[in-house]
Amino acid sequence: MQGVNNVTRLLFDPPTGGGAWMSRGKERHQQRAAGRVRKGARGVARPGPGAAAAAARCSEPERCNTAPPAEHGRAAGGRSRLAAGAGPGDLPRRLWRGGSRDRRVGPRQGEPDRGAHGLQPGLRAAYAGPLPGFNAVIASNVPLGGGLSSSASLEVATYTFLQHLCPDDGDLVAKALACQKAEHTFAGMPCGIMDQLISVMGKEGHALLIDCRSLETHLVPLADPNLVVLITNSNVRHALTGSEYPTRRRQCEEAAKALGKASLREASMADLEAAQALLNKEVCQRARHVIGEIERTSQAAQALQARDYSTFGRLMVESHNSLRDDYEVSCPELDELVAAALEVHGVYGSRMTGGGFGGCTVTLLEAGAAEAALQHIKEKYSGTATFYFTKPSDGAKAQPP
Repeated sequence: MQGVNNVTRLLFDPPTGGGAWMSRGKERHQQRAAGRVRKGARGVARPGPGAAAAAARCSEPERCNTAPPAEHGRAAGGRSRLAAGAGPGDLPRRLWRGGSRDRRVGPRQGEPDRGAHGLQPGLRAAYAGPLPGFNAVIASNVPLGGGLSSSASLEVATYTFLQHLCPDDGDLVAKALACQKAEHTFAGMPCGIMDQLISVMGKEGHALLIDCRSLETHLVPLADPNLVVLITNSNVRHALTGSEYPTRRRQCEEAAKALGKASLREASMADLEAAQALLNKEVCQRARHVIGEIERTSQAAQALQARDYSTFGRLMVESHNSLRDDYEVSCPELDELVAAALEVHGVYGSRMTGGGFGGCTVTLLEAGAAEAALQHIKEKYSGTATFYFTKPSDGAKAQPP
């Protein structure tokens, strides 16, 4: 999404010298909590003599594949930098974060490596072609832990960069799958394919409806000038996030097995009702959320296509309530932000986005209500929120310097 300040840049310095920027997202404007509009740091590549400058840009429209639209730096407006050194024929082996003092970035002893340090060997293993040696710096100001797909941003941006070092066949689905594999294998997170696919295949002015079983995608227009998407970052991140996602996945697999289905995609609410005696309360709740969310997703895509924003907004609220009550991945701060947004006239709907337990909400509203909504949420929220007005933009691609 443009406006989330979701810029991931990679500056590389091949053995021959020179440089190139790789950027995830072109920020057009950002609405800060203080009410100021700040232009994003878009950066201009200044390659050395004889260098071929390349850039990749990746922005994420909100997702229609797991729910109606509610998918990156220390905080929005800030910027993390990771520098990587490599020898010829190898990818970076050492990652560092810039600051007052450089220090090694990596997992604590005994912990799985879920950051960039763990993803880079995964991308190396998943990339098909041979790669030259290079020195690289990654700078990202997408909010980490905000549910805005910071890991997919880094994966897809890096993969796009590698494509310009050693071109492949350009298969977009294969690219998304390779990035997902890196997260599964090297970051230890059994994520779905949604974030990687939208980061690869996003199109300006559209949401993307994804069939996560067949990997088919359909563009759904989302370019009404009278419509605004507001991202609100709660700026809280509860410690459960990393462990609870695999737990939810296991519970859904358990429910599907009890229902005699390959996945909950094949199950109906009637199937679930008939099998309640075979499931404990928690597993039943998880399955109810997933089955309902699949149906809401289909309805949301139809409503968005018809510009029926009232129905779309209602589905957003139903989705949030289900995420809160049945999937149990919300938290008081997210519930507070959603409730405050829904009090504003002109707001169609609001819900949490991302993995939950903190992070962001997404709100669909009339353009004319944007300022009132921002001020009301700011006044009602017990914490300190950060706000971004956004719109869908293209997925990762090369651009001239």
